[in-house]
Amino acid sequence: MAQDAEVFRPDSVKREIEAVQISTSLKIEGLLNEAEWKKTKPSPRFVQIEPYQGKAPNHETDVRVLYNRQFLYFGIFSRDSLGKKAIRATDFKRDFNFLQHDLVTLSFDGFNDRRNAMAFATNPYGVQRDLLSFDDVYYDLDWDGLWRVRTMRTDSGWVAEIAIPWQTLRYPKTTETVQHWGFNIYRNRRLSNEISAFSPFPRSFTSLRMDYAGVLKNLQPPPPKPNVRVQPYFLTSFDRYKGFDASTKPEDTYVKLGGELKWAINPNAVLDLTANTDFAQADADRQVNNVTRFSVFFPERRQFFLENASLFGVGISRNPDESGGNMRIQPFFSRRIGLDDSGNPIPIDLGGRFVYRSAKRNIGAILMRQRGVGDTPATNFFVGRFSENFGKQHHIGGLLTVKNRPDGSNVVSTLDGFFRLAESHSLNTLVSHSTSSKTGKQGLSAYAQYFYVSNQYKIWWTQSIVTKDYDPEVGFVSRNDVIGTTPGIFWWYRGKHLPFKKWLRAWEPSVFPEFYHQVSTGKLIERTWTIYPIWLNLQSGAYFGYSITPTYQRLTDVFEPLGVKIQTGKYDYVRHQIYASTDPSRMLNLQTIYNWGTYFGGKLNSGDWTLQFAPIPHFSLSGRFNRNRFMGVGEAKTHTTVDLYAIEGRFALNPRLQLIGFYQRNSENQSQNYNIRLSWEYRPLSYIYVVLNHRGFQNLQLKTQTEDHVIAKISYLKQF
Repeated sequence: MAQDAEVFRPDSVKREIEAVQISTSLKIEGLLNEAEWKKTKPSPRFVQIEPYQGKAPNHETDVRVLYNRQFLYFGIFSRDSLGKKAIRATDFKRDFNFLQHDLVTLSFDGFNDRRNAMAFATNPYGVQRDLLSFDDVYYDLDWDGLWRVRTMRTDSGWVAEIAIPWQTLRYPKTTETVQHWGFNIYRNRRLSNEISAFSPFPRSFTSLRMDYAGVLKNLQPPPPKPNVRVQPYFLTSFDRYKGFDASTKPEDTYVKLGGELKWAINPNAVLDLTANTDFAQADADRQVNNVTRFSVFFPERRQFFLENASLFGVGISRNPDESGGNMRIQPFFSRRIGLDDSGNPIPIDLGGRFVYRSAKRNIGAILMRQRGVGDTPATNFFVGRFSENFGKQHHIGGLLTVKNRPDGSNVVSTLDGFFRLAESHSLNTLVSHSTSSKTGKQGLSAYAQYFYVSNQYKIWWTQSIVTKDYDPEVGFVSRNDVIGTTPGIFWWYRGKHLPFKKWLRAWEPSVFPEFYHQVSTGKLIERTWTIYPIWLNLQSGAYFGYSITPTYQRLTDVFEPLGVKIQTGKYDYVRHQIYASTDPSRMLNLQTIYNWGTYFGGKLNSGDWTLQFAPIPHFSLSGRFNRNRFMGVGEAKTHTTVDLYAIEGRFALNPRLQLIGFYQRNSENQSQNYNIRLSWEYRPLSYIYVVLNHRGFQNLQLKTQTEDHVIAKISYLKQF
């Protein structure tokens, strides 16, 4: 038990897998029946990470590695005594949810800096998931590499055959004939949630902590050379508007040409250029009914801005698991470029991004030209980023954003640092200053965040401040004029007194207090104690939790959640929450969040239910219902109910041809939105899209407005 609980240090003797060179090319079919595979040596036995760290796995995984002048090949056999019956996969979505699928993930450290990784994952149906990792702290989850995989499901497990072009991988130019790379591979057998890895790491970390990686030996890759990817597109659109003023055409059509160019100048430097940028295929935003005093943060969904986002994305998140509480301070937020405050697109004429990454430093720059539309003049955006790595896994850096338009400029200057003090200890810091020439105002934000993570505890303390006039026009803050104090502690208990171990994996009680003081007065304006006496994680991946949150609010301005007006004053109330989920990898799964209790002088009951039906990975259907019922809230003792309905479906012939759609209806403003998208990846990373968007709502004059867009787009990727 002590061994299972240990956060051990990386082993000085690394585990090894040897690659074998071949002169032929393999046909990627998921069969591993070519004679070349018999030349390889079997990999060392994997080690269990979950649920029993350090033990032998119950299900073995065999890995074999080949390469020629074009590709690095992997043949992976995930053995399973139940065969096809054990396989779990709910959809064919690229970058799939790893909690819902069987998978294997390969991680490469081609520069052997033990900090950064390229990761490639697949499930038993050949669906791809890939990302870039930096210090296992920052991630480019939406980076898409060019690689190929085919799989086969058998009565004794499943096989993945993978071919990764050398051009996709990053490694140094060297005089050495043979290279040895940092490498790891882990497997999750989703039925039992058994995670095992080629090179073991503590269960509270991930396989992307490359200081724990093993070694991929005997590689002779071709010398890296500049390569260029060109991706032009052609788009045609038909638009229809109803209920708008006379300045808006009732109907309109247009044709659009544009594209992107990616030039990998060398293994460290990449230049991206975009002209007449279009994001028609980007997933549409989902509506959120917000009853908190913090602004809603909608994530970036556009591919150009998602790539290398981790380099520019300094700041703290409002996700409690990332320990910022409800505070978010983000000096740069890419959705400020090419989108208005309602998420409607503003044309981008052209732009570029340069990124340089090495073991010593990272440099990045973004320059974009946004077209003038209506009352919004043409705007230029610049983002510059520099960070210097030092020590084991530390870095310090700076970020500069500039928004320039005819009526003035907004400039934000930021310094940040990350320090990994030991395997379990880290410190994250930031200080940021904004100035606006139009208003003449200046503001400041800053935070310091300490982390301790072991196999039993996760402890943090975050101290943040945002002054009243801090205004990052190319960034995001959830709240101004506030000092935030947000400590917290998790306890992961798996000891001998834990009952029902056959189905219960861990009891995880926790406490998240949050204290917010007003900067301008120093007075306490909000205090919450969120206490989880019950949080049960089951072996299946299901969970059940209960929390209680005593809350104090001192409103200095009128607060109006979902149209319910609440006057200034002091309020004390108590909220209760239940969180529950069945096994998310099963054919039918349900997730529930239910809140009840007092709320600003009255009561509020809120529920959120999501039901997913996925009988086969080719078909997935989910429905969501969100209800907020106010009873005697605010000075007017308001009674009202606001409902939000949603349904979403995904229909896939295979991972490359899919039909995706969703529909939402919100009773607050009688809005109805739907998005239907047909996507065909007719060759790797080349797509044909047909998109239908509908948006309808009542404006402030209670007049119904609707807009419909039908879009067809084809893109073609060519790599030189």
